[in-house]
Amino acid sequence: MNIEKKDIEKYLYDMKKAVENDRYRIDRNTRRQDNINLFLNYIIDEAKAKEIILSLTVMDFSEILQNEHKGFEHEKLYVFGKDITLLERNGTEEKMVSLYIKVNKLENCFVIVISFHEQKYPITYYFK
Repeated sequence: MNIEKKDIEKYLYDMKKAVENDRYRIDRNTRRQDNINLFLNYIIDEAKAKEIILSLTVMDFSEILQNEHKGFEHEKLYVFGKDITLLERNGTEEKMVSLYIKVNKLENCFVIVISFHEQKYPITYYFK
């Protein structure tokens, strides 16, 4: 797949506009335990999460995935990685945490942050 920076810049622009207008949510249901764990293991709240999402750049982009959930196959999921310093909730250490962020921008300009958790595996950055 040939992806150009301008395409990712446009995606980020639209996504950030939705997030700035609070037209987004971070999935934290039973199937998203890794997302829940980030908030349990580190001092992070909705405002900090929003700040991280708004700080994403083209250089944080990794890949585009096809949504494999039945009925949503037409959707494209954008994956980003971001290194962020967070304070451990149970401890006194600040730690550099590599985040895995997977985003779905719906046609109605609502954004679902499907994944927002520590990377389980190192990711490859498309433009680095």
